[in-house]
Amino acid sequence: MKIQARTSMAALAAVAALAWTPLGASAQAVSGTVTDGGKQAISGATVFLVPAADVAKMRKAPSFNIRRNVDDDEPMEDNLVANGDKYPQAVTDGKGGFAFANAPAGKYFVYVVPDDDRHLPGGTLTNKAMTTAELSAKPLAIQVSGKSPANATYIGSSKCMKCHDDYAGFTKTAHKLGIMVVGKPSKLQDTSRFPGMNDGLKKLQAGAKFYLHGFDKGRGFDKYQVSEKAPADMKSVSFTATFFTDKDGSLKLKTENARDKADKPRVYPVEKTYGGPVYKQRYLIRVGAETYPFLQYNTEGKDAYADRTRKPWRDYHGDWLYDEAKGKLKDPPKGKSFEIQCASCHYAGYSLTPTVEGGFVADAANDPNGEMDIDGDGVPNELNVGCETCHGPGSEHAKATLRRRASTIVNPAKLASERSMVICNQCHSRPQGTMKTDQPINKDNRMLTPGISRNEYLVNHTSREDAAQKDFWPDGVHSKSHHQQATDLVRSKHYTNENQVLNCADCHDPHGKAGIRFQLKAEARDGKDTLCASCHKVDMKEHTAKTVGEAHTRKIACVDCHMTKTMQTGAGLGEGIEGKGGKKYWMNDITSHLFDVPRITNKGVKGVEPGKAMPIPYTNACGTCHE
Repeated sequence: MKIQARTSMAALAAVAALAWTPLGASAQAVSGTVTDGGKQAISGATVFLVPAADVAKMRKAPSFNIRRNVDDDEPMEDNLVANGDKYPQAVTDGKGGFAFANAPAGKYFVYVVPDDDRHLPGGTLTNKAMTTAELSAKPLAIQVSGKSPANATYIGSSKCMKCHDDYAGFTKTAHKLGIMVVGKPSKLQDTSRFPGMNDGLKKLQAGAKFYLHGFDKGRGFDKYQVSEKAPADMKSVSFTATFFTDKDGSLKLKTENARDKADKPRVYPVEKTYGGPVYKQRYLIRVGAETYPFLQYNTEGKDAYADRTRKPWRDYHGDWLYDEAKGKLKDPPKGKSFEIQCASCHYAGYSLTPTVEGGFVADAANDPNGEMDIDGDGVPNELNVGCETCHGPGSEHAKATLRRRASTIVNPAKLASERSMVICNQCHSRPQGTMKTDQPINKDNRMLTPGISRNEYLVNHTSREDAAQKDFWPDGVHSKSHHQQATDLVRSKHYTNENQVLNCADCHDPHGKAGIRFQLKAEARDGKDTLCASCHKVDMKEHTAKTVGEAHTRKIACVDCHMTKTMQTGAGLGEGIEGKGGKKYWMNDITSHLFDVPRITNKGVKGVEPGKAMPIPYTNACGTCHE
């Protein structure tokens, strides 16, 4: 059973102190240097050769069970704790140099454990295995990541951009556009790549009235049906929601009780938009000191769709604004505010402070170009993912000397995948934090500090480590709910294998420099499968002839079969084939990151009626494309 110290620096250093005796014949000399990004030598570090075969042994059948304190979750560190005393290892000298006089023949991942508190374990050669012959071909140049000092504080992305303006493209990414003040994008937000992201907002600003009817207490957040036209049965209407632009130009929401005209209407400022670049947008209304999401606009929605989740407008917690039992309008419950439930994955430098009234006030990094001043100190706050979300608080980095600068900030590209991917995993999964909300915050109400181990994150930031069973399809493998991409990847063959331990940034460009949709590094649907082909050399005709019995042309892409859209966030991408009784199967909009072919493995499809089966790939063998 793993304990937290099992993946601590102290535990790894203890492993490094153990003796090693060369294993077997056909050994070769391997040498190199370890430095940080500032080209400063890292002395006293232990360089391990982790056998690729041992990493491959950790491979387990996918399931939704991701847990803390297990021995097969972190491919490098778990192997070092279990077998590090048996692995080839060398210690760097004062100039950062190291040498293996007799590295046994084999295939290895190279993992560095620094002997100081300024750098993190891993290194630039950690995630891709090499043979002894490849390792010995020329001296290895390994760089390790620095570490945010304990006294570092958040300074905002604008200050980072003063030196790193070549990364300014991140202002055009979905990460940076998640939260936007209505009608007032900040200087850190550029919507040019998403020209239609505010189509829903424009409809509200023009004036729109919605009828919320057909209450169904058995549903989740969409207990009401939403329509812009009055339904045939007006008795089914609980309340109406009317959006209007006020005299001062601000957007407002007015709720009116359809069953009790004496119940005084309520008016709320519509302060911010929540999403928009990817398939949906919600709207944050202000109630006192907190905001609450209400109503969802589905970019791909159509009124003709029978499924209420696929229409242009979908209820999002209308039940927070109307009490069905009392038949009265009400304000949202305080414990369900955006700041307590959702903001931590959006706000850079998020913090949550208790108030004397028993509530909480959320804060974020000060930035002169931020979206809104939420703490009243006269300086706007950065209300979206920023540089420091992934690189750690930057105050000490900004004022460090050039010589020490690299050792004061985290560079995820120089970490082992298990440490770099947990940065993405904290939000692209479904844990619950220490407050038992959907925010993975620790006892100090903070998100993780980049660079910590996956197990340290699970122990200190989660009360439920990952998604609940209801968030998966009946096979217990494929994700059903959205933002579970990292949940999938951790359980995939791409994450644990003998060749390359993949992480999110291997395929995605977090800085948005490439300008490709979904922040990909290369196109996946360009007729050449360029992204996939960067690692996989596959003849499509030959591959499909062997796997499905029919040679296919380049009209299909690798992702059509291996990254099917099992999850839904908006309306999905349309209707699929017709099932029994005229019911339709649906095409979802969020991609599975298990990289398998669900039509072969998913037990939750066969014989299951539409609406209850995983939407793609239907019930017939090739339903992804063919009827």
